[in-house]
Amino acid sequence: MSERVLIDTNVLLYADDLDAGEKRLIAQEVLRELITESRAVFSTQVLQEFFVNATRKLGVPAEIASKKVELLMRLEVVIVRSELILSAIDLHRLHGLSFWDALVVRSAAAAGCARILSEDLQHGQVIDGVRIENPFRR
Repeated sequence: MSERVLIDTNVLLYADDLDAGEKRLIAQEVLRELITESRAVFSTQVLQEFFVNATRKLGVPAEIASKKVELLMRLEVVIVRSELILSAIDLHRLHGLSFWDALVVRSAAAAGCARILSEDLQHGQVIDGVRIENPFRR
């Protein structure tokens, strides 16, 4: 089985951000590759964050952002349940991560992902056996 990768909200947002320049191109290519290879994983948290930020910050009409969320939900999605929330709280307390970042990490680990693509976490860090990679880092 190919390596599964959890994609964080910022990658989805850059893919739709007309002002993101090179980051937009990188995000689009990463998404295209991982989705085509059936290796992309999302979480309900990431999809919710995408909808809120796409509509508020990028000005994407709610109908269009909703349609994108619907399409992404056809792929692998980790449902954030109570046990993941409690586990993320523990990770937050142990490692000093923000709660939201800890929830992304716990979701990736629960889905058996080897990597998380995110601009928000420390590149190269391994948490819970999941490696953090910033796809926009040079």
